[in-house]
Amino acid sequence: MLSEQNTIIVADDHPLFRDALSHAIGKLSPGTAIVEADSLESLQQVVDANPDADLLLLDLNMPGVSGFSALAYIRKAHESLPTVIVSALDDESVIRRAIQHGASGFIPKSSSMQVIEDAIDAVMQGEVWLPDGVSADGDDLDDEEARIAASLSSLTPQQFRVLMMLGEGLLNKQIAYQLDVSEATIKAHVTAILRKMQVTNRTQAVLAVQQLTVKAPGLSEDAAS
Repeated sequence: MLSEQNTIIVADDHPLFRDALSHAIGKLSPGTAIVEADSLESLQQVVDANPDADLLLLDLNMPGVSGFSALAYIRKAHESLPTVIVSALDDESVIRRAIQHGASGFIPKSSSMQVIEDAIDAVMQGEVWLPDGVSADGDDLDDEEARIAASLSSLTPQQFRVLMMLGEGLLNKQIAYQLDVSEATIKAHVTAILRKMQVTNRTQAVLAVQQLTVKAPGLSEDAAS
């Protein structure tokens, strides 16, 4: 149950939907502290700054990260933080993959405010919440995807950000500029990433992470957040 001592992190790049989730939380418990994030960088910051947070509501696709990468990383790095995926990508296989990656629930963005409130309340009581008619049974997570997800836990926060930026096609010098570090530092991070992910080059690292992406039929990547 929610109480005034609870802290919930809302991570979504759409301000209107962050407001909607915050409103749902406020109706359940007006005194609950709500901390917002709108990108991978801010998500890492608020999770680290709130080690005793009680719940994370996480969009699948935000600037700097896509698919199950953030979920897999957060669940390994912060195992005590229950995480619920909130996404427009609500295909049943996507929902099952989210649960198999460690999510405590999955709330479609098309859900009514009442359903969102019920889902948050259920997860806060220790339940795994799924939309009506969806079962967590079935194995939609192959061994390689599970291995890749597990390997993300060995990355430092900065290495994880570098890996996501590699996935965006950025060069070392571009990553160095955005992170305000030297290119030599980025090269060292890439070397460590390749070793930890058990791949031999950056192309293989990017292809590995792409196995954690999510694509739904009829939904463009721009809309899939």
